[in-house]
Amino acid sequence: MSNIVIIGSGPAGVSAALYAARAGVQTTVLTKGPRRTGPGRAHPELLRLCRTHHRCRAGTPGHRGCQGRGVEFVTTEAVGLTYTDKLTVETLAGDFPADAVILATGASRAAPRIPGLAGLEGHGVSYCATCDAFFYRGRDVAVLGSGEYALHEVQALLPVAHSVTLLTNGAPLTAQFPPEVAVQTEVVEAILGEERVTGVQLKDGGTLEVSGVFVALGVAGSTALARKLGAEVNGSRIVVDDHMQTSLPGLYAAGDCTGGLLQVAKAVYEGAVAGTEAAKALRK
Repeated sequence: MSNIVIIGSGPAGVSAALYAARAGVQTTVLTKGPRRTGPGRAHPELLRLCRTHHRCRAGTPGHRGCQGRGVEFVTTEAVGLTYTDKLTVETLAGDFPADAVILATGASRAAPRIPGLAGLEGHGVSYCATCDAFFYRGRDVAVLGSGEYALHEVQALLPVAHSVTLLTNGAPLTAQFPPEVAVQTEVVEAILGEERVTGVQLKDGGTLEVSGVFVALGVAGSTALARKLGAEVNGSRIVVDDHMQTSLPGLYAAGDCTGGLLQVAKAVYEGAVAGTEAAKALRK
């Protein structure tokens, strides 16, 4: 049976799940838990009503108690997205293979305004260790981040790179990193290099010589996950067509991550379209 994995349980994700389930497709929603209200975010009561729109049954260990017809909510954090024989969402709870994936984790946080970061993207600055680790065999690299997402990138780089340094940029560590990873807690002032990355300038005046910087801040949002598969993005916005499909077959996006008005109404509409179109494509 075909299945759809939806990353995000905001208004777009829940709407997509309802429409995919109605179409008879096995649907899994990966969620980090309730989201706070705010611009473009649904009130918890709206999400509760959406989740209980269908008849519920008792949940299984590790899953949310409320599961609709063919929908199950799994509380975990997505840290990667790969494609071999099929799409696979990598999470802290294991891998979730899928025939289609809908990205619906909301708008990406603004990247830190570190001089050189944007200008050297694709020239030593990367957002996907799984994709680009091969190009840094035997080289010294750094990962910018401090949590589980950063740990995922570190683990992809360790077997390949000569050394991996974690740059927390002043943030506290929220994950346990391997002992062979050097940790620099100073604020990053600049990414150095003209045509390619050559190093990192730290606030304390020190300089770290590296050939690559892998950005893994906070959690892996929709845009970061889309980048991992090479889907077209425009700044922090994922580019989609009228069917909410990205430039990659089987990969859809809905809600704040596609840009435009950060409104619940837009997110719910796009989620409905994404869920319907993904299910339709799988039935062909």
